[in-house]
Amino acid sequence: MGSVDSQSRVLSGMRPTGKLHLGHYHGVLKNWVKLQHEYECFFFVADWHALTTNYDDPYGIEQSTWDMVIDWLAAGVNPGSATLFIQSRVPEHAELHLLLSMITPLGWLERVPTYKDQQEKLKEKDLATYGFLGYPLLQSADILVYRAGHVPVGADQVSHIEMTREVARRFNHIYGKEAGFEENAIAAIKKMGKKAGKLYESLRKRYLEQGDTEALETARALLRDQQNISLGDRERLFGYLEGGGKVILPEPQPLLTPESKMPGLDGQKMSKSYHNTIGLREDPDTVSQKIRTMQTDPQRVRRSDPGDPAKCPVWQLHEVYSDDSTKDWVQTGCRSAGIGCIECKKPVADAVIEEQRPIRDRALRYEDDPGLVRSIIAEGSDKARDAAKSTLDEVRSAMGLSYE
Repeated sequence: MGSVDSQSRVLSGMRPTGKLHLGHYHGVLKNWVKLQHEYECFFFVADWHALTTNYDDPYGIEQSTWDMVIDWLAAGVNPGSATLFIQSRVPEHAELHLLLSMITPLGWLERVPTYKDQQEKLKEKDLATYGFLGYPLLQSADILVYRAGHVPVGADQVSHIEMTREVARRFNHIYGKEAGFEENAIAAIKKMGKKAGKLYESLRKRYLEQGDTEALETARALLRDQQNISLGDRERLFGYLEGGGKVILPEPQPLLTPESKMPGLDGQKMSKSYHNTIGLREDPDTVSQKIRTMQTDPQRVRRSDPGDPAKCPVWQLHEVYSDDSTKDWVQTGCRSAGIGCIECKKPVADAVIEEQRPIRDRALRYEDDPGLVRSIIAEGSDKARDAAKSTLDEVRSAMGLSYE
């Protein structure tokens, strides 16, 4: 087994929706830029997932993919620090999805909250397909194929991670009991040394006999710190700790991301479907124009009418972009009719354009050199495939499919 420290691995993906907007930047990309320096990160274009709802109109997927990857790079995601790839370039995702589908109960898929929600929301599409029912399991395969310990998600996606944990648990329970598992685990405890081995056994006993979860956490930390046992033995002892088998697919944890506070031009959430977005690489004149023509407090008809920032979408942008003194100036000036709406919008437009400047600058070299973007993705896809292959070797072996 390749040495994988799942606790240091992060996986995240995005459907290829084309050019991104500031909502994506504040909701996802800023977080990716931070995570790439703290973890081993795999970031992928979820092109197979795009087909689960857009199977009848796939022709924009390729262009949308390249546009989106340029936005990732422009936002500061660095191919030297993170692995960037396209899902369909790593067929192991599909193989693991197939193998996991053999053990995943149908009821687990049918009770995923988004399954019924999306069918309701997208009534005009026929989503009574095998692929749509199975997409949460494909998501699980995306995560488990890299043995990623952390997945950055919003609160609405936590149920998907929970299902992934259940699938991993079921897989390990069914296939983790290699021949001689117990003897191998006991031999591994001896390799830890007398003191650490004794501590491990007493913590395991406390957890199995009294359900002491603190003892379980302490024992896991003890195993992670062990220098003198192999990774295979460590995985064995993680499983033995809980009375189960070897951990072949580690259970991932959700890494909760702060909700994007980026409002759209109309005060609703920024979204392409609401036509209220500011593109990540939009030119400054268009940005100024969009903000200048934003709707304001409907009660403020004339320049001399006092307004209420709480009722104005522009105030929500000040909350994201302005410092305290600018916010005070807006509150006082709007309520007293001391400033007009155009004046109030200017600092916001300036701040947005300033935030976008480095992004637009970085994008130029990729826009001018599509070959560079393709080579970054080709290299990332090869690297991702190597990591995925090592998981699949172990999975096939556990499922009796290694044929050596």
